[in-house]
Amino acid sequence: MFLKRPILLLLILTLFTGVSLRAQIATSPDMTWFKDAKFGLFLHWGLYAQTAGDWNGHPYKGNERFMLYERIPVKTYAKIADQFNPSQFNADTWVKQAKTAGMKYIVYTSKHHDGFAMYNSKVSDYNIYKLTPFKRDPLAELAKACKKYDIKLCLYYSLGRDWEDPDVPTNWPVKAGRSNTWDFPNEDAKVFNKYFERKVKPQVTELLKNYGPIAVMWFDTPELISKKESAELRGLISSLQPKCLVNSRIGNGYGDFGISEQSLGAASKNSWEACITIGRQWGYNRHDSTWKSPELLVRNLINVVANNGNLLLNVGPMGNGNFPNWAIARLDSIGDWMKVNGEAITGTRPYRIASEGNELESASISKKDENSKMKDAIYDGTPKSREADLFFTTKDNYVYVLLRSWSRKDFDIKSLKGVDVASVQLLGTKKKVGWKTTATGLTVSLPDDYALINKVPVYTLKVKMK
Repeated sequence: MFLKRPILLLLILTLFTGVSLRAQIATSPDMTWFKDAKFGLFLHWGLYAQTAGDWNGHPYKGNERFMLYERIPVKTYAKIADQFNPSQFNADTWVKQAKTAGMKYIVYTSKHHDGFAMYNSKVSDYNIYKLTPFKRDPLAELAKACKKYDIKLCLYYSLGRDWEDPDVPTNWPVKAGRSNTWDFPNEDAKVFNKYFERKVKPQVTELLKNYGPIAVMWFDTPELISKKESAELRGLISSLQPKCLVNSRIGNGYGDFGISEQSLGAASKNSWEACITIGRQWGYNRHDSTWKSPELLVRNLINVVANNGNLLLNVGPMGNGNFPNWAIARLDSIGDWMKVNGEAITGTRPYRIASEGNELESASISKKDENSKMKDAIYDGTPKSREADLFFTTKDNYVYVLLRSWSRKDFDIKSLKGVDVASVQLLGTKKKVGWKTTATGLTVSLPDDYALINKVPVYTLKVKMK
C-alpha cells in the first residue's frame, strides 16, 4: 500500500518536526453533510446476535461483550459461527427502514471487540463469509442498498480491543481489564503495534477500498493506541478516502467529532454525536424488555440537535437478520413524526438559545458525573423526564420551536422576546395559529385540535423572521 504523496510528506513532517498530522492536513474533510444529517442508525450485529442473551443454559453477562464476561476461549466462541445463518437478512429492508425513520446515515459494525469481521475480510478468515453457513458479504449488500437509497454508509471498527488477537493489551478500568487473558495470559508480552500492523491497518484498507464511499470510520475504544499510530491511521484513511470523516475514538485528538455514549451530552460549538440504545443493550438480547418510548426517543433527538449534535440511534438485529418488532415499531413512529416535523431537524443549526423550561433536565445532562466516563456494562444515562418544555433550532430565516410532551393551547415563549416575527405556522396543519409579540415574549394560541397532528405529543412551530 502506497500513500499519496501529500499524505506521505505530512507523515514525514510529523516525524521530524513534531507538528501534529491533524494540524497539517489542509484538506480536512467537509463536515457539512454530517452537520445537516442530524440522525443516523447504529447497527450492532455479530455472533452475539445468534446467542441472543444466553450461554450454557443461563442468561449471560455483558451482552455483546459476553465473550469477555464469561471468559470464553476463542475456539469455543468461534463455534457460534456454525449456527449463524441470517437467511432473512435483506439490506434493502434495513436501509429503507432507516430512510423511512428520517435517518441520513448508517453505522455498521464491521468488527466488534470479539474480533469477528462482519464482512468478507481477506486479512483474517475469522469472518462471516468464511466461517458461517451464510456465505454472503452483508457489507457489500449494504453498500449497494445505501447507494440506492442515498444513505451514507459509515463503518464501526473496534480499535483498541480484539479478543481473537494475541497482541491487544488494554488498560481500562485497570491493566488488562478488557484483555483476553484466558487465551493469552501474558499481558506484558502483548505488543499493540503488532496487532495494528497485522490486522488494523490491513482491514481498514480493505474496508475503504472495497465498499465504495465510506462517510465515517467510526472507531471504538482506542485504549493503548499511541499518538504516532493514531496519526498513521488517520493518514492512511485520508490517503484512501479524503472525504471520510473519523470520530474522536481514533485517539490522541485526530478525530473530526466527539462522542457521547448512552447520554445526551452537553451543548458544544464543535460537532458531536450522541449514540444511544432503544433498549438496554447494543446487541440483540431476547431478555431485553426495557425500551424507550417513541415520545422519549423524539425528545432525545430534539435535545441533541438543538445542542449542535447528531443522534445515532442503535438497533441490534437478530440472528436471523431481521430487526426486532419492538425496534421496527419505534422507528416507524419516529418516521411518522419526522414526516411532519423533519424540517425542524434535518439541515438545521442551533438557535442562540437551545431550550426553555427544562432546567432540571439540562442540569442533569451538564453535570460532570459518571455520565462522562467510559461505560462497559449495561448503562443508560439518558434523561427520562416527560415534562413539557421548548427547544429551538434554526434554518434560513426561520426559528423552529419544538414543543416537547405538550398539552397546552395557550402559552408564552419567553426566549423569543424582542424577536421581529413575520408569521407563525404549526407544522402538520393549515389552520391558523394565534400569536402576538409582547413585552415578555411571543404569545401563542394553538388550534383547538392541534393534538391530532402527531401521535407523539411533540409539535413544531415554524416562526418566520422579518
